[in-house]
Amino acid sequence: MASLAWLLIPLVAAIGAAIWGRWAARDRTAGDISELAGYARFREAMDRVEQDRAGAGAPGTAAPVSDSASA
Repeated sequence: MASLAWLLIPLVAAIGAAIWGRWAARDRTAGDISELAGYARFREAMDRVEQDRAGAGAPGTAAPVSDSASA
């Protein structure tokens, strides 16, 4: 009976591997267009934030420190 239990371990592992293989190989291209559009909106928002910081001199932004000041 113990040998049957040991034979069940690889069987369960094989079934689990088959399930994972199907899940990993599934077709996930359906949402690419909406995801790319969302990424484009994100980049536009980050560009606006960067332009606002550069134009308004937002608090918390400091000028870059040059190496010549420490000499």
